[in-house]
Amino acid sequence: MTDDRIVAVTMPKWGLSMRAGKITGWIAAEGDEVSAGDELADIETEKIAGTLEAAGAGTLRRIIARAGEDVPVSSTIALIAPPGVSDDDLDAAAARARALIDAGVPGGADEGTAARTATVDGRRISYAGTGQDGEVVLLIHGYGGDRNSWLFLQEPLAARHRVYALDLPGHGTSSKDVGDGSVGTLAGAVLGVLDAIGAKRAHLVGHSLGGAIAVAAAVAGPGRISSLTLIAPTGFGPEIDAGYLRGFAGARTRRELKPVVGQLFADEGLVTRQVVDDLLAYKRLDGVEAALRTLVGTLVDGDTQRIDSAAAIAAIGGAVPVTVVWGSADRIIPAAHARSVAGAVRHLIDGAGHMPHLERPAEVQAAIEETIARAP
Repeated sequence: MTDDRIVAVTMPKWGLSMRAGKITGWIAAEGDEVSAGDELADIETEKIAGTLEAAGAGTLRRIIARAGEDVPVSSTIALIAPPGVSDDDLDAAAARARALIDAGVPGGADEGTAARTATVDGRRISYAGTGQDGEVVLLIHGYGGDRNSWLFLQEPLAARHRVYALDLPGHGTSSKDVGDGSVGTLAGAVLGVLDAIGAKRAHLVGHSLGGAIAVAAAVAGPGRISSLTLIAPTGFGPEIDAGYLRGFAGARTRRELKPVVGQLFADEGLVTRQVVDDLLAYKRLDGVEAALRTLVGTLVDGDTQRIDSAAAIAAIGGAVPVTVVWGSADRIIPAAHARSVAGAVRHLIDGAGHMPHLERPAEVQAAIEETIARAP
């Protein structure tokens, strides 16, 4: 940039394997005044659709990337600058950015981070990490998910922390053997990954079943967990959509699976064809159906929750800071359960469903950072 007052808006990197994104539409227009958090553009990747938000305030002076085109990650797609920046400087910066997009040149993006494996209790556990400095943060997905569930958060969090995401047993590229399927067994996989990366302590972020696993890991490994951020966690009330769990386990076709997955989101339009295809490919792997059905038995007794995370939180007794994040439009587990997370700071995200870390990642990231900051 010829003027350091020009701020580049770049194609975000949502997920360690993301190489490019497509702008499906600009929400903001040239000349608009924007503030931090304002929506700028809708972006679609091969994994999921999302909305890019402004990182700071200013005037959107130039839009560089066109709607409908694929843009390499980290490439400059727009310019924000105050009125005092000359049009000549803006035009020159825009021309350079446009030339790089046309050439397909990434804007300084790395090649991602390959998955590694750890053997825990005889099971192969896959995990991937990014970030060079700071404390360790381990992200734990929920039932039916994998480490890609954190594609909107892992890279942004890595600006200040060493951030890892794992595939729980039965999921992703980890072994499909879940043993008895108990949260204790799954928590053992979490502590085993911490051992593999040499982390004496870590901040845990868990979603849904992953939230219950994070709490169980804190009980099983006292002194090893620095904080807990629980996103729509299981185990804090009886109500749950057991039909969703069984529907996901039993779905065999795209037609059966897509409406089931849609229940996770307040906006079902976030579920792309690629998401459904990836889930179907996973569900067709040997051992997955048995693993999922075992985990349904872990999660529910009939139509009510079986896990008691509230008792586990009581056992921790305030030893670590706890935050709970819930979408107000969660159709899987009621947001009212947040009141049962004793001693927690609560964040209710208006209009989000069961996947606020995919629907409203900036707000979830802020909650995680606040929790980390409270740790002794």
